[in-house]
Amino acid sequence: MNRKFIDIAANLTDPMYQGLYHGTRKHAADLVQVLGRAWDVGVQRIIVTGGSLDDSKAAVSTAGTDDRLYATVGCHPTRCQEFEADEPSAYLEALKQVATEGRGKVVAVGECGLDYDRLQFCPKDVQKKYFELQLDISEALKLPLFLHCRNAADDFVEILSRNRDRLCGGVVHSFDGSKNAAASILDLGYYIGINGCSLRTPENLEVAASIPADRLMLETDCPWCEIRPTHAGFNFVKTTFNAVKKEKWQASSLIKGRNEPCQIVQVLEALAGARNENANDLAEKIHANTMKCFFDRFA
Repeated sequence: MNRKFIDIAANLTDPMYQGLYHGTRKHAADLVQVLGRAWDVGVQRIIVTGGSLDDSKAAVSTAGTDDRLYATVGCHPTRCQEFEADEPSAYLEALKQVATEGRGKVVAVGECGLDYDRLQFCPKDVQKKYFELQLDISEALKLPLFLHCRNAADDFVEILSRNRDRLCGGVVHSFDGSKNAAASILDLGYYIGINGCSLRTPENLEVAASIPADRLMLETDCPWCEIRPTHAGFNFVKTTFNAVKKEKWQASSLIKGRNEPCQIVQVLEALAGARNENANDLAEKIHANTMKCFFDRFA
């Protein structure tokens, strides 16, 4: 089929890929095998997500191990209190430095945005303040944004709208919002990233089907957001992988409950099914979108 994929959101720095679950080792580190399975299904590039200063450093370091790996640099909304642990301007400058030193590997600023579903980790006012502050890095380095929005579309769109003229686009990843929220994001010129969490309900499928093909991207957001049998999108999945419990680990198998970049194939199948489109044609369009947003600008 010669499908070409770019996974725009892979949390490859997660300890699960080192065999650690909640601090306990269950199996050998297997990131090499995980990546091998991704390349085997046609994944050509993977963007490793940075969600804090330390995580961004690790993402850039991981990206340096393979020509096909890239990274984002930023602070996730639920972790924005890290800005205030010392001096906010110093934290921002440190993020900017990581992104600057990683030029060529760092393709976006983020993961940043707003998450009102998990305010127990960080209050709204703190999230909004440091979301907007991180836009300074995007402007300074002329990098697109890798964005997160959960149950916060109004404030999210307002901040992006107010700063529109100084930014250069990007993607709202792991989108699971309403048609109205999608329309507002599209009106601002952003792409929308789809993963398993974007395809859980019939309503999710309707929204995903309504997004123009030239504004879509694919992701796994691994090791989370797999398409589960209880998800509406699962009905369209055709490709399966052998998976075992983590205690029964073997190098040739996936781990049950741990998502991997190779499973982007399933996201494509579910999305194409929901849209009643040819999966190969859709994959080609989405690959072109992703190259245009993140990579062609550096060619």
